[in-house]
Amino acid sequence: MELGLKDKVAIVTGASQGLGKAVAIALAQEGCRVVLSARSEAHLEQVADSIRQRGGIAESIAEDATQSQAMQSLVDRTIDKFSVVHILVNITGTLGQTQVFEQISDEEWLEVFKINLFSTVQLIRAALPHMQQQKWGRIINLASESGIQPDPTMPHYNASKAALINLTKSLSKAYAKDGILVNAVSPAFIETPMVDKMLEQQAKSKGISQQQAEVEFLHQNRPNLVLERAGKPEEVAAVVVFLASEATSFVTGSNYRVDGGSVASIN
Repeated sequence: MELGLKDKVAIVTGASQGLGKAVAIALAQEGCRVVLSARSEAHLEQVADSIRQRGGIAESIAEDATQSQAMQSLVDRTIDKFSVVHILVNITGTLGQTQVFEQISDEEWLEVFKINLFSTVQLIRAALPHMQQQKWGRIINLASESGIQPDPTMPHYNASKAALINLTKSLSKAYAKDGILVNAVSPAFIETPMVDKMLEQQAKSKGISQQQAEVEFLHQNRPNLVLERAGKPEEVAAVVVFLASEATSFVTGSNYRVDGGSVASIN
């Protein structure tokens, strides 16, 4: 299938590792010119180099999503380099440091929302005029199964991802007239450093091994995971690439679950 992605310019945030890295590589393999962004310049450049070694085009731009002008700077630098931006993939995210509701400070609530939601708002706002001018755009927001079927822990993370799904639907209605399609992808239990960190936190708080924490987490929070395994970053990346392509020109406002069947509802 021809996906129509050759020479499209895609910005991928959170691209230094995990899902962002997998998405950046997958888009580059389809011919996109990829701009990778995250905090760590060294890690970004490693990913960019791996793309270039495969014959792809990649530019690394280190920006801190918690800083007010970072996302505007990211778009400005992308335009300076490539003159256009066609695709945004918003992956930057954090679980927060605390898992129990009554122990989460106001500051941590604000920090989680700033990274998980507001950095996406800022990046979309910065890129929107360029997409409107060319009458073509794809925006893919990485939400989470936790935004649909929340865990009892990490309520700030869960709420921020639910807000991101809501934002996706709202923007899909507002900008369809401009040829801009906005969709979300909600993964569940993917083999990433973020999931490793979550399990490490749970193991530490309960005084058990990380392997025991994984078994307990799956039993308590993912009883409907019918595929009975963790997902791979590349499996999420494949869905993101599909949504970025011409093949989904009649798809907007959707939330694609890449969750191994763990969400029980049919909505």
